[in-house]
Amino acid sequence: RGITITSAATYAKWKGFELNLIDTPGHVDFTVEVERSLRVLDGAVAVLDGQNGVEPQTETVWRQATRYNVPRIVFVNKMDKTGADFYYSIDTMKNRLGVKATAIQIPMGAEADFVGSIDLIEMKAYFYDGQADEEYEVKDIPAEYQEKAKAMRSQMIDDVAVFDDEVMEKYLSGEELTNEEIKKCIRKGVISTELYPVLCGTAFKNKGVKKLLDAVVDFLPSPIDVPAIKGHNENDEYVEVHNDENEPFAALAFKVATDPFVGRLTYIRVYSGKIEKGTYVYNATKDKKERISRLVKMHSNNRDEIDSIGAGDICAVIGFKDTTTGDSICDEKNPIILEKMQFADPVISLSVEPKTKADQEKMSLALSKLAEEDPTFKTFTDEETGQTIIAGMGELHLDVLVDRMRREFNVQVNVGAPQVSYRETFTQEASAEGKYIKQSGGRGQYGHVWIKFEPNHDKGFEFVDNIVGGKVPKEYIKEVENGLIEALTSGPIAGYQTIDVKATIYDGSYHDVDSSGMAYKIA
Repeated sequence: RGITITSAATYAKWKGFELNLIDTPGHVDFTVEVERSLRVLDGAVAVLDGQNGVEPQTETVWRQATRYNVPRIVFVNKMDKTGADFYYSIDTMKNRLGVKATAIQIPMGAEADFVGSIDLIEMKAYFYDGQADEEYEVKDIPAEYQEKAKAMRSQMIDDVAVFDDEVMEKYLSGEELTNEEIKKCIRKGVISTELYPVLCGTAFKNKGVKKLLDAVVDFLPSPIDVPAIKGHNENDEYVEVHNDENEPFAALAFKVATDPFVGRLTYIRVYSGKIEKGTYVYNATKDKKERISRLVKMHSNNRDEIDSIGAGDICAVIGFKDTTTGDSICDEKNPIILEKMQFADPVISLSVEPKTKADQEKMSLALSKLAEEDPTFKTFTDEETGQTIIAGMGELHLDVLVDRMRREFNVQVNVGAPQVSYRETFTQEASAEGKYIKQSGGRGQYGHVWIKFEPNHDKGFEFVDNIVGGKVPKEYIKEVENGLIEALTSGPIAGYQTIDVKATIYDGSYHDVDSSGMAYKIA
């Protein structure tokens, strides 16, 4: 389909800085991937489609990022696409997201004529050659863009100067601001999540991506800039974890993936301390010790082995057995549980059944592995129909999971709509007589009742005793109720469970010798 379905972690070096990047899916069914990635990231780049601007799913992801207070910069992509409009995209951010979106670049041309961008901080024009290395020429701003660039620059300075008092004074007294001062203000605004700088380009045609990396380094926070993360220690007291390699080790597992070559990979974000491979750590959430056999830096599908990892970094661990998404990993002497992640409940379910007997065992293994990786994916057996049900966030989500079962685990399954477990109930009032009279030499059986049934909408089964004058002795009433409860498990229409019934026993008779609890239960 050409869309991202699971988040991919990679790292890159840019101008002497190390960047840990996680690419997350944009599709609504894979919200969990976005949720757990945002939880461990310090900053995000929101990528908008130059033609559509803010789309409905953008709003969802934006809310998630706001919940975790993640600073963001925005990249308007696909500027070469027919109908691309940079200024429209910025308007959609202001109108639909209600945020302070400030352009720090403007495009030169659009659609097929998109040639490059103007940097409003440096007031220079960048012309790209569109090759893979993205070489660019820096020139003066072409005459036709001078006016627009000046207007947009003064708008930008108005927006950003408020974040630094000294700069604000200088600006108000009419002095020119240096590029460094503007960058300092933008950085402050971004880190306080009050300002969202907007850049433009087209990744496919290699235009504007280097400037985006510069902006990531310049404006998004490093692990030292973000506030300390909170957690609970063993006495349930609030503690703060600082980004310091000399503090006790604390990390959060945010993703579990099955790798065909090394088995289970657990991605962790280290918040404090340092850890070497071959050591033991403590999983505070599950109360288990885990061994780190190897540490790897993931570069999409390639793995680079590393010996140790320190605060602020992200890597994958090989060797964890019991750790799942959202678990806190820490030093055994200093147990700490970091804030948990919340995941949505599944909204759609399908039934799956193995095609052959051999697929039966493989299927249950595959399902348990997939459920380990994905907290929004649930699998269970429906007690009434005996079917195996899988539940997830949407049709595409379940399609992908079934496809992965076929591809990765080689399990052939038939997928169908789950059988509906129907229920039966009364629509109107009715009375019935129940008799169980059996005479066989010696002691017989005698039970006789009259019961009125009424609809009892949404209140379940209710039993009322209206016997007067001891027509049915007290000790047998409970037996009558038990008999009714048993009878309700299969209804008269199609044998489904009968629900929401009010039953009132109002008459009956008994026999001095032959009556027994069992007789009334059967009656």
